[in-house]
Amino acid sequence: MDKHARMRKFRERIGGLAYGGDYNPEQWSPEVWAEDAKLMRDCGVNVVTLGIFAWATVEPEPGTAEFGWLDTVLDLLHDHGVSVCMATMTASPPPWLSHRHPETLPVTASGTTLSPGGRQHYCPSSPVYRAHAVRLVEKLAARYAEHPAIGMWHIGNEYGNHVPACYCDVSAADFRRWLRARYTTIDALNAAWSTVFWSQRYTDFAEVLPPREVSAFANPAQQLDFWRFSDNALLACYRGEEDVLRRVTPHIPITTNFIGVHKPVDGFNWARYQDVVSVDSYPDPVDTDSWRDAAYCYDVTRGAGGGAPWLLMEQAPSAVNWRGVNAPKPPGGLRRGSWQAVAQGSDSVLSFQWRQSLGGSEKFHSAMVPHSGTDTRVHREVRALGAELRRAAGITGTVARNECGLLLDWHNWWALEIDSHPSAEVTQQETAQAFHRSLLRRGVGCDAVHPGGDLSAYRVLIAPALYLLSAENAARLTAWVREGGVLVVTFFSGIVDQDDRLHTGGFAAPLHEVLGLAVEEFAPLPDGVSAPLDPGGPAWTGTRWSEAVVPQGAETVASFGTGDLAGLPAVTRHAFGSGTAFYTATLLDPVPMDAVLGDALAAAGVRAPVEAPPEDVQVAERHGPDGPYLFLLNHGGEQRTVRLRTAMTDLLTVGAEAADHVALQPGGVAVMR
Repeated sequence: MDKHARMRKFRERIGGLAYGGDYNPEQWSPEVWAEDAKLMRDCGVNVVTLGIFAWATVEPEPGTAEFGWLDTVLDLLHDHGVSVCMATMTASPPPWLSHRHPETLPVTASGTTLSPGGRQHYCPSSPVYRAHAVRLVEKLAARYAEHPAIGMWHIGNEYGNHVPACYCDVSAADFRRWLRARYTTIDALNAAWSTVFWSQRYTDFAEVLPPREVSAFANPAQQLDFWRFSDNALLACYRGEEDVLRRVTPHIPITTNFIGVHKPVDGFNWARYQDVVSVDSYPDPVDTDSWRDAAYCYDVTRGAGGGAPWLLMEQAPSAVNWRGVNAPKPPGGLRRGSWQAVAQGSDSVLSFQWRQSLGGSEKFHSAMVPHSGTDTRVHREVRALGAELRRAAGITGTVARNECGLLLDWHNWWALEIDSHPSAEVTQQETAQAFHRSLLRRGVGCDAVHPGGDLSAYRVLIAPALYLLSAENAARLTAWVREGGVLVVTFFSGIVDQDDRLHTGGFAAPLHEVLGLAVEEFAPLPDGVSAPLDPGGPAWTGTRWSEAVVPQGAETVASFGTGDLAGLPAVTRHAFGSGTAFYTATLLDPVPMDAVLGDALAAAGVRAPVEAPPEDVQVAERHGPDGPYLFLLNHGGEQRTVRLRTAMTDLLTVGAEAADHVALQPGGVAVMR
């Protein structure tokens, strides 16, 4: 059975969009379990994630197994129509493991050993931790392989959230093993790491260490490889558990939850080993722009999974506990945030957690059943959302069909933000999100795409600060434009190869042909300094970066208006083969960004599902065999009217009639057919 068959089976068993959240019955008495099961049924809950942090309860001492309470809970949930996404419980080892095996504890780059008492207190390379984790999963899989409540496996939890890398001696030995497998010979490592610089040449792999705190800048290629290794070490923990579950329960789908767009964990790589990609999302209700950050996260999550539906594994019903000031979500905020995830491809609306904890670090984190009980605003919204999601069950399994792709590569992200660069102010997230926010303003859907992935479905591709770009992928992009694609490339792209060594032939050398230009010199801008652009008026400015561009066939769209670069190109356009390539030599502010990206979309014939969406209104589409679903979400504080291209009906409004426009109240949502 392949992953598509496993996911079809899961969708069929729950009968629509998954609704529910993390459930921690080990914190409560059996009397509360019975009340919870009834409340879940009343709220329309059809999925809970069970046992995320239950390792110490199931295995209070090494080798023991106390499953009786879990058997009871699983039977109770099944009797009430609730499917279980069963956690492997390995995210937080019990105290006995580090007490008996202190070598399993993680160590920071400065040499500090982290103590137990929080969570994720394990070295990802530790064979002792991995062995105990796998043994626990063997027991879980054997016991519950055929339990009718189990609908999915949830491995670990938020990998790399608290311990993205470990620098201990165990990790150092594992790093050396990884390097031997990657390079085979020490000479190959020396060449890749440019160790002739600063007398860093190695004569044996035994001499290599992780990039711990050093007297000066650490070797950048060493840092890049340690990012790769650390991601691989975390993935090895996941895959050890996955192997058990695939062998014992091949019919049950598997996932793990990413923590937003998380730098330490390569989403594209990890997605290959999951049946469905999952993510946790916690936009700040105080930040009026946080919905845009969530939108970026959801497009990246969907892109990592190749465009398939994904799962919103966690969100907060209201306030969280871990910010300096933890504001509640406003009335309607849970509904709007939940529908935003569905609009961008989620087949679930799951929260942390079902019932609010009485003690521990997350006792003030909101839940679907608050401390104040069921006669509360939050719980009433939970019930109403469950009913609404049931009415829209047909959305399940539908997909986005976007013609615009945002090129992302975790290896580039790691390399881009290593030290000793022209500017520490250039970051992957800011540069990529500047383009993504422009697309949101236009209502144009976007997928995150790996530069080495399938590009054939896209008319427009955007390369934000694609600093690390192999010659092979540069050639693929060049050929794609030649065949008719429209490519938008920013500054500081195509600079180094996979070993963080500069391409010969000048900056951006592998893109010279397609861009029709060369870059002579960098002139990064200090924080808070803008570069006026000409023509365009006072709103046409750029930040973060400027550079001396020499056109070699490209036409100038806008120039730098002042300073040493006055008159030199800031934005260019190059007709190449049947396609077009744009280049921006600065991080464009919103007005020029919208104009340049608008030209690129027009050149490719890409348009939004609605014409000119109002400010703060998000537009998204999902497609199924019976046609598209059009989602409209008003994230602003004023009523907005959206004009449609054709008359449609809102699924969420009982008795609604077809109309060619939609009036959205502040925080309003419409799902149009």
